[in-house]
Amino acid sequence: MISYISEEEVNVLKERGSRTIFLADCQSFYTSVEKADNPTYQHKPLVVAGDPALRSGIILAACPLAKKLGISTAERLGEAVKKCPDLIIVRPRMQHYIDVSLKITEIYNEYTDLVEVFSIDEQFLDMSGSLSLFGDPVSIASEIQQKVLAQTGVWIRIGMGPNKMLAKTATDIWAKKNDSGIFLLPASDIATLLWPQPVRLMFGIGSRMERHLERLGLYTIGDIARTPLPRLQDRFRSHFGKQSNIQAEVLWRTANGIDHSPVKPETFETPPKSIGHMMTLPRDYLRPSEVETVLLELTEEVCRDSRRKGYMGDVVTVSCMCSPFESPTGFSRQMKLPDPTNNTNKIYKAVKEIFYKFWGRMPVRRLGVSLSSLMDAETYQVSFFEDETRARSLEKVTDSIKERYGNAAIVRASSLTHVGQALERSRKIGGHYK
Repeated sequence: MISYISEEEVNVLKERGSRTIFLADCQSFYTSVEKADNPTYQHKPLVVAGDPALRSGIILAACPLAKKLGISTAERLGEAVKKCPDLIIVRPRMQHYIDVSLKITEIYNEYTDLVEVFSIDEQFLDMSGSLSLFGDPVSIASEIQQKVLAQTGVWIRIGMGPNKMLAKTATDIWAKKNDSGIFLLPASDIATLLWPQPVRLMFGIGSRMERHLERLGLYTIGDIARTPLPRLQDRFRSHFGKQSNIQAEVLWRTANGIDHSPVKPETFETPPKSIGHMMTLPRDYLRPSEVETVLLELTEEVCRDSRRKGYMGDVVTVSCMCSPFESPTGFSRQMKLPDPTNNTNKIYKAVKEIFYKFWGRMPVRRLGVSLSSLMDAETYQVSFFEDETRARSLEKVTDSIKERYGNAAIVRASSLTHVGQALERSRKIGGHYK
């Protein structure tokens, strides 16, 4: 009996590609690093968490033993300790984690020069040109896995497929679950392996979207993949509205394993759309002078980052979240400046104007400042009035001092008061301790 497939199905098979892509994921990365550095932690439940005395006291990472006890990432530390009184709690060491991640990247670069950082613990590797040098995909994955373990103490899981989406899927659904930590998902096995899986396991699907899809009668990944795209878009429009065509196509392409995106080592060289900083305050701030101190500190960080990266911007955004914790209120508003700038005083003036226009005098628990609509600082013709030149020279000097001696080397007097957070933030990277 001859079996025929439609022209659309033929096109799908062509579009899946024939590359060999790995997605390498570090198991419970932060906790793995801590256990590698301290073998006495090896067989004990351990979490990496923020300061329990502050609002940052949440679980950043939990080891597999802790997860078996019901402890999860983003859980409050107090709740986790109730589940496991003997839980080992380690404060994060972000700079060390970054260094280990870079070491792992160096190992990957021994096998291919096409390595794309997806996150601190996940990286894509395009191995298409390396198979003739190192062997078959599974053997290469096993060799990389053992080398990373030997040199860093971190266990990695590797999913493999003909494109980035299928490699990511292979990692999340299978490699993270099996004993070997390795799984190959070829395009020929999508129908038998991937399509029977429930929609909640598909990349980009959360619990809310899962419920929406079930209302449309789409329970498995195959239900989405086998629905012709025009029909799927019609069903999405009837359920989500007329602007949902792109969303339907993204899910349809994901379910069918279609992804043309290349592995790009220069991912982080892409110009940013905005530069911003945000922080949760150690307590509710009520007085304007308290809030202004933190707003100025955030503005300084944003402007310093902008100058260091060589950008100016003319759109300033201020975000604020207010208590109570159970039902917070707040705002996020922006202002367009007459000219692009990265001058701290100019941007701080706009920040205060935005804040006081929209603040309802509620207790402030989180603040954020960002600069967007960025452009190259070297190509924009700035004013050469004396005060402008003096301000730029002063900021250049303070930037160089901080670059050489650290962010805490020079701070404003207001940051040394009990409400200032600059010294505390200087001890952190990305909001977590170095």
